[in-house]
Formats: sequence, C-alpha cells, structure tokens
Amino acid sequence: MNKEDVSLLEHLDISQVNCLNEQQEHNLRSIVASKKINPPDSSVYLASDADEQLLVNICFNQVVRIRTLVIRTKVVAEGPKTIKLRVNNPSISFSDVEGAADKTFAQVIELSAEDVTEGKPIPLRFVRFQNVNSLHIFVESNQGESEQTRIDAIDVLGVPVEATKDLSGLRQEEH
Repeated sequence: MNKEDVSLLEHLDISQVNCLNEQQEHNLRSIVASKKINPPDSSVYLASDADEQLLVNICFNQVVRIRTLVIRTKVVAEGPKTIKLRVNNPSISFSDVEGAADKTFAQVIELSAEDVTEGKPIPLRFVRFQNVNSLHIFVESNQGESEQTRIDAIDVLGVPVEATKDLSGLRQEEH
C-alpha cells in the first residue's frame, strides 16, 4: 500500500450508494454510513438476499484514484470469492454483468478465504482506476458456494483527485 493512500470512504456520496440483491435489514449503507471502515466488533453487515450474488455500487462525491480494496467477512463460507470490478457505470444492473466477458471489467479478482477473513488489502491495477466517480463490485460467487454472501466491511484506498486548483494567485490581464 502506498503511504499517501487514504480511505476514500470519507468521499462517499451516501445518497447514491446502493447494492442490488441486498437484504433490507443487512444493507450496504449500514456498513459504510459512518464513512469509516466498519469495525470488527460491529453487529451490522451486508448480506445477499435471493442468491449469493451482490452488485455493490459505491459512488464518490469527487473524482478519486483507487489503488486498493479491502473486503472483510466474519463467516468464511459466505465471504466473496470471485469479484468483478467496473468503474463509472452508474446505472449498472445484473443484466450488464451476468455472463459478461471478463475483458469488459476493469479487473477480475479471485479472493482467498484468508483475504476476506483477515481483510487483506487487495491491490488493484492502478492504471484502470484513475478517474473514478463510481466503483461497482459484482460479487459473482462466495467461498463456500453458500446461498448467502456476507460482507462485514469494505474499504477503498487511494487518493482524491484535486479537481479544483487555487486560482487566487492569477490576475486578470487588461487588454
């Protein structure tokens, strides 16, 4: 992890954060609403509803560069295994990702049980995550082929892009 990287959760646009196929009582907002990584002793978590798949949509309030992703679960069999990432696709749905070729994703990652139970930092292909307004995580499968996927914490690490420059030093030229 780069020492300049910070948690980008503080830059979430909470009103736009959502997850498809989440249980009402165990939803994405509950684990990111504080804009800090959900602590290990927390009782809130994200859980899938109809099957093991989730489509997590994380929107930022400014453009960011993402280097690392952290996903943690307390239940190994329900932890994500295959995740597929897309960026800047705000109206994404399951029909956009199910059966889509891997090359249509910014990155496809196979997570180990250790990755998700220990919340290990997952390095991303930095060049594909440069000017990100929204990150979409398609959880295709979980560790135990369980009907439910559970995520206790998500963190996104990187740097905000300085979109506004200090222009106070510029003077208007007279012609």
